[in-house]
Amino acid sequence: MTFQFSVLASGSTGNAFYIESDQTKLLVDAGLSGKKIDQLLNEVNVDPKTLNGILVTHEHADHIKGLGIVARKYNLPIFANEKTWKAMENSIGKLSVDQKFHFGMETVETFGDMDVESFGVSHDAAEPMFYTFHKNNKKVALVTDLGYVSERIKKTVENADAYIFEANHDVSMLRMGRYPWNVKRRILGDTGHISNEDSGLALSDIIGNQTKRIYLAHLSQDNNMKDLARMSVDQILKERGINVDLFDTDPKTPTAMYNVATEKYLSV
Repeated sequence: MTFQFSVLASGSTGNAFYIESDQTKLLVDAGLSGKKIDQLLNEVNVDPKTLNGILVTHEHADHIKGLGIVARKYNLPIFANEKTWKAMENSIGKLSVDQKFHFGMETVETFGDMDVESFGVSHDAAEPMFYTFHKNNKKVALVTDLGYVSERIKKTVENADAYIFEANHDVSMLRMGRYPWNVKRRILGDTGHISNEDSGLALSDIIGNQTKRIYLAHLSQDNNMKDLARMSVDQILKERGINVDLFDTDPKTPTAMYNVATEKYLSV
């Protein structure tokens, strides 16, 4: 059975996520140039021509920069909720009517042999939502760009086999850093991004006996470091008696393709 994914790029400069099953190949967000998206997919041995569609989380540029370009080039359908469509229409260029699909908030859509569940997050966008992916009792949860992790989100994403989970900033680095105060306040607020500590605390509530690995995602280039994020989250989990493998993501380099079904890597 195939149920595998790669975090193609993650961070404030651009985000893209790829997941495939035996029958379906999906891209989530296209927040880099079309050329870079092609390159990242090729690095994990995926031909962009074989994609079945693109899911959108929200309209911020680091999630949709190359969306229109990739969709037009490969004639791909795009799935987003109504408010996100309205918010991003002027940014992604012309698309044909048969490329535009609505994916409602808090709903489940089936793509071939994969079920995708959407859930709302607290972020300063029109109607931001992220996704959990399901196949044969296996579950992958994509959770970034949120100011806090609500109980509803925890319930939706609990006990996933793998998490791609935000650890955006170290609070001390952010407070001491060069950002103007209004930007710091936005990041620290309930519609901003979660810190390493908040990430660890939330994960400690949702990790279950199925959980094998966590990818720490959307790290700030200015206010975080991979080692620091990993150490901070790991310390909180270990204090609560939780041992799980933590992995880095990168703004320019994809993670190795990992098959959740077999718990094996398919590419490096």
